[in-house]
Amino acid sequence: MAELIYDKDGRLLFTKEMKEEYTILCPMMLPVHFELFVNVFRNCGYKVELLTNDGPGVVQEGLKYVHNDTCYPALLVIGQFIDALHSGKYDLNRTALIITQTGGGCRASNYIHLLRKALHKAGLDQIPVISLNLSGLEKNPGFSINLSIIRRLVAAIAYGDVLMCLNNQVKPYEVNAGESEKLLKTWTAKLSRQLNQGQGIGLKQEKENLFAIARDFAAIKVQRVPKVRVGIVGEIYVKYAAFANNHLEEFLADQDCEVNVPGLMNFVLFKVDNRLEDIKLYGGSKAKYRVIKLLFDYLTDMQDIITEAIQTQPQFEVPGDYEHIKKLVKGVIGYGNKMGEGWLLTAEMLELAEAGYENIVCAQPFGCLPNHICGKGMVHRIKALDERANIVPIDYDPSATRVNQENRIKLMLAVARENLAKKTNAEK
Repeated sequence: MAELIYDKDGRLLFTKEMKEEYTILCPMMLPVHFELFVNVFRNCGYKVELLTNDGPGVVQEGLKYVHNDTCYPALLVIGQFIDALHSGKYDLNRTALIITQTGGGCRASNYIHLLRKALHKAGLDQIPVISLNLSGLEKNPGFSINLSIIRRLVAAIAYGDVLMCLNNQVKPYEVNAGESEKLLKTWTAKLSRQLNQGQGIGLKQEKENLFAIARDFAAIKVQRVPKVRVGIVGEIYVKYAAFANNHLEEFLADQDCEVNVPGLMNFVLFKVDNRLEDIKLYGGSKAKYRVIKLLFDYLTDMQDIITEAIQTQPQFEVPGDYEHIKKLVKGVIGYGNKMGEGWLLTAEMLELAEAGYENIVCAQPFGCLPNHICGKGMVHRIKALDERANIVPIDYDPSATRVNQENRIKLMLAVARENLAKKTNAEK
């Protein structure tokens, strides 16, 4: 059994011996993307398991160990971890946890410290917590991120974004119900096998896969009829995690809507771009700037391949690229506004309205200041720029009722249906 080793500050380290023995639990956010991420780490020798537990028990565990005024996503992520550890499925002396850490001003940077505090309160101090970051915030002898892993993760982001995008565009119109979802699972399994074997990461093979994905989704028989088109934006966890937003995408599908959820690539580009802007504004290492710029350029190249792949099938809407989205907010909100989702949140709403998804749900944790400024706070400005915008901000919190949230969304959809009827009649 691996020896527990602490650093000079008393932090429990994840050691090389632990890499051989320990199961690493990863929280859920984006099902397709995270399944691919897990297989990337498995190929690199880590025993990673993606958590799928949810429900009221997770919320109660979160409330037990995290103050209810703390960020709702932190409460859910920590609740999911503690609930899994209390499930009896894992050897608590051979289990570790992994969580992302941005290092920015958002409370997300503090999740890892809140998690360690919760583990101590639960009597689980023997469980190491791994910080997944590119900022050098914390280092562990048994876990590291190198260029090879970054390339694999970028490929997984590209695959996940395309699968999510095309599934959302085909599923509402498919003639044979379930065909799009089945294809999504088939490709996820195929790509997972490739990544688990160290394949599917070269630009040539990535391009072949993405083009094939687009062809396969285009081959699904559909019947295009007028539907309300709804975009989902907001704080990254509540925006993507079905458990956090009370299965918002499923609810909108039940309301006969086509849903558009912007992909993860623009958020990653946004975070990398912020590092470049910081060095430009405040100074810093030129060598560091060049390394970050190489990563930014590589991500941009991958986004270009995503665009090229989807454009091969003209029936599909191509997501807005990063540079275009960034230009949309020039003069609307400052680029220095970058806490949380920052100006990107405003930009995504403008891009969705421009692309015909003018009905927008802005999902935000109650008390999330960046989202209240860049999301709810920008609604009036966005409507002034694009009168079609029909936006409803929805707060998510342990005390918020699902019925109230869905009723507010239904009011937005009622306006959307009236506007769709007017547009359809005008076209006739």
